[in-house]
Amino acid sequence: MAISKTLYAHISLIFCNIIWACDYPFYTLILGKYISPLAMVSASLAVAAMLSLVPLLWEKAEKIEPKDRLKILGLALLMGVIRKLCMMYGLSHTSAIDGSIISTTTPLIVLLLSVIAGVDRFTKQRLCGLLLGLAGTISVIVSSNNEGHEQSSALGNIIIATSACVSAAYMVWFKRVIGKYRITTLLRWIYCSSAFVMLPLGIDDIVTTDFGAMDGRIIFATLFVLVVPTYLPNLLLNYSLKVVTPTITSVYSYIQPIVAICLAVAMRLEKPHLDTLLFALVIFAGVGLVIGSYRNTSPTPHYR
Repeated sequence: MAISKTLYAHISLIFCNIIWACDYPFYTLILGKYISPLAMVSASLAVAAMLSLVPLLWEKAEKIEPKDRLKILGLALLMGVIRKLCMMYGLSHTSAIDGSIISTTTPLIVLLLSVIAGVDRFTKQRLCGLLLGLAGTISVIVSSNNEGHEQSSALGNIIIATSACVSAAYMVWFKRVIGKYRITTLLRWIYCSSAFVMLPLGIDDIVTTDFGAMDGRIIFATLFVLVVPTYLPNLLLNYSLKVVTPTITSVYSYIQPIVAICLAVAMRLEKPHLDTLLFALVIFAGVGLVIGSYRNTSPTPHYR
């Protein structure tokens, strides 16, 4: 039996969110201790840029319309530079568990931005879900200053929340242009442009990194976050955005804290706190309300 495009899209979303979940404990293991956030962002974008050129071996380069070039360059700065900088600096200041939980607020921000953009609308259920989820997020940020949360940081959590806002903006904005070009073409523009911006800024940090201080576990974590989580998961994400809506796409961020918490505990990096887990359930409930509100209505946004 042939697998439908919709099923492929959902499988892709599961796979890419599992990969991104592994980022959180690996980043907290190495960032600020063995390699600086600026060096990691610059190096990972350089690797992603090189990977984005590989499809040119079997496909002809696609021409981008002049009116879309500035939009795509804006997306490159948004997702390739700003989001990654926020994620790296945020995780260098807070715990993997807090970071993965806060990132699940992306669907709520997608809803808010979609309403602002005029492609969605509030209902009582969606508004309640949005307020509930934001209350849970604020609680996670505030609780990071409590006793026993030494690995957490309010500043780091706020930066992670900013990263979630950028991801949501990307999902809503990218939907406008993704249907016009091949995914490989768009990612090539995004990553090459991002690497062009970041390499001059981060090359000194890359060169001065003390690779000799890294043991086998640190080397594996560094290679993983350099090579695996950038190009391939975004290829899968953007394929999925062709088939399903941004709000439905973002619900798969639920997977990330579950996998990240299990991995962080298994690696003996962190211990989950009861209050943080309770706040996470509040966020999940808010996101669940938002997603549940689409059961009886068409979730497909109509872009102008």
